[in-house]
Amino acid sequence: MIGLIFGDTDFPKQILKKIKKNKIKYFIIDLSKNNFFKKDPHSISINIGQLGKIFEVLKKNKCKKVLFAGKIKKPKFSSLKMDLKGFYYFPRIIKAAKLGDAAILKSIIRILSKEKIKVISSIAYNPELSLSRGTYTKVKPNKEDLISISKGIKSLGRLNPYNHIQALVIKGSNVISKETSKGTKKMLLLINKNKHKKTKGILIKFPKKKQDLRIDLPTIGLDTLKDCKKVGIKGIVLKSKKNIFMDKSKIISFANKNKIFIKVI
Repeated sequence: MIGLIFGDTDFPKQILKKIKKNKIKYFIIDLSKNNFFKKDPHSISINIGQLGKIFEVLKKNKCKKVLFAGKIKKPKFSSLKMDLKGFYYFPRIIKAAKLGDAAILKSIIRILSKEKIKVISSIAYNPELSLSRGTYTKVKPNKEDLISISKGIKSLGRLNPYNHIQALVIKGSNVISKETSKGTKKMLLLINKNKHKKTKGILIKFPKKKQDLRIDLPTIGLDTLKDCKKVGIKGIVLKSKKNIFMDKSKIISFANKNKIFIKVI
């Protein structure tokens, strides 16, 4: 039995669809904002502060392995309703929160390990949702684009290991925007409000440094492409097998129609 710790976005739905198709036994810990999976008979909605209950449910259902998927909103620690395990473990999580989201996730994995629960990759059942090396569109990056991409990747590489940034937009030799804790969408929409509107820049989205690739891969969906079109992004660059690429055929069709290249390196 696999334990599924699900948050928001369409990614968990894709995983559940595949698991059901393959007739794999599962149990869902529903942490989504509106308890999206509440109608599933093999699920329970639990406050993230009730770690004891989460562990109890997983062990009761013989879930020795768990999979994280979807966006789980960072809780307001002061307002969490915690059980005894929550009180015991959450000081570690709060301490990790000061280092960023990546540190929080690593802390949770260590806690699960102490409870003898193994965390597996979020794409363990859906490897088709991750792209390997190559260019997936009719439009290819030119020589100048490749130079810009190289500079953008180096800029990401210089970031603090626990920084929340996993995306930036580069135009020529200049990084014109970096992702904040509010995410890639917000970064792209802000470009639309400044002098870089219709930028012709390149979006590079890589995993954060020291990011645990089992639970927090950079995600690209059709909405990302639509936001890119609005601000004139000419290309998207991802890291091979370290991404989640939703609605592949729709995204590539949209990119081709709007002359946006998609390159995986």
